[in-house]
Amino acid sequence: MLDPPRRRGGMANLDNQRLDAQAQGLTRSAALIALVFLIGVLGYLWVGGPEHDLLDAIYMTMITLTTVGYSETIDLTNNTEGRIFTMALLVVGVGALAYFFSNLTAFLVEGNLARIFWRRRMHRMIKALDHHYVVCGAGRLGQHMIRELLATERRFVLIDHDEPRARALLTELHADFPIVIGDATDEEILREAAIERAVGLCAAISSDKDNLLIVMNARIIKPQLRIVARCTDQKYVNKLRRAGADSVVSPDVIGGLRLVSELIRPDAVTFLDTMLRDKEKRLRIEEVVLQPGSRAIHRTVGSLRRDPIDGLLIIAVRKADSDAWTFNPSDEFRLEAQHRLVVMSSPEARRAAEERWK
Repeated sequence: MLDPPRRRGGMANLDNQRLDAQAQGLTRSAALIALVFLIGVLGYLWVGGPEHDLLDAIYMTMITLTTVGYSETIDLTNNTEGRIFTMALLVVGVGALAYFFSNLTAFLVEGNLARIFWRRRMHRMIKALDHHYVVCGAGRLGQHMIRELLATERRFVLIDHDEPRARALLTELHADFPIVIGDATDEEILREAAIERAVGLCAAISSDKDNLLIVMNARIIKPQLRIVARCTDQKYVNKLRRAGADSVVSPDVIGGLRLVSELIRPDAVTFLDTMLRDKEKRLRIEEVVLQPGSRAIHRTVGSLRRDPIDGLLIIAVRKADSDAWTFNPSDEFRLEAQHRLVVMSSPEARRAAEERWK
């Protein structure tokens, strides 16, 4: 037996297949009514003969299908064919109307009309995205990720199977970001989140097996995508990497490192916490990549530091094909294509640097 849909705040989880089936049923029943109405109009044009026009035929069809019983504009008193046609139209028409209203009632009672409009709005938002991130999972870990993406003004799409939880985030965070309701392990759901146009994906579901499948599907769909995966059980770390994850993060390991840092370097941790929690400055450790053709290529770090970009501090530089970092690079350090600059900045300063140096 299938598990019943979970509810939160009176709303059941969105079943895309059921919603699509109900929408198709409503469309079919509406099309059936339109077909019956057309047959009625054509039939009454035939029954009425040349002395009756299209308006008379439409009127007769309307009073027949709605069973209101107003006076007939086409006299059927001595018209056997007309009476037989009217009886047949009544039977078929009443059945079609009953079918339509039963579909409409079920659709409205479950709130699916509003859901369809909401889902279409999400699709329009996703269609407008490019170079965005995909977050799979709106659990506790996923919610922290979403807050950080919002704080640093990154564009992203959330994928989660729990509709009430996902939609509640929009209200809780006073934000408006696109959401795809569905199973992130499904390749079609990933495509619905426009993964082909994304620059990064994070598999943050609580199940390591699900994250493994998400990583595999994402890597197949877009080989050059940067993929980060959550991992609870250490035995899955290598499996996730072999499946295509560029980086694997264990919340337990991160938590342990944070605890030790609080113990042995409390002031450094306090500084970082203050930086992350300052809602006015919104300082972060950011990354700027110098793509081929960038105006910053062949310039020195000192010249970049003299650019009129407020609130940006260059911390380190690394080549894309090297693991060696140059920390606190000197003003004479000359930049090349694919150099990666690690900076401390606000989102506005990061965007200004990207725009100036692109």
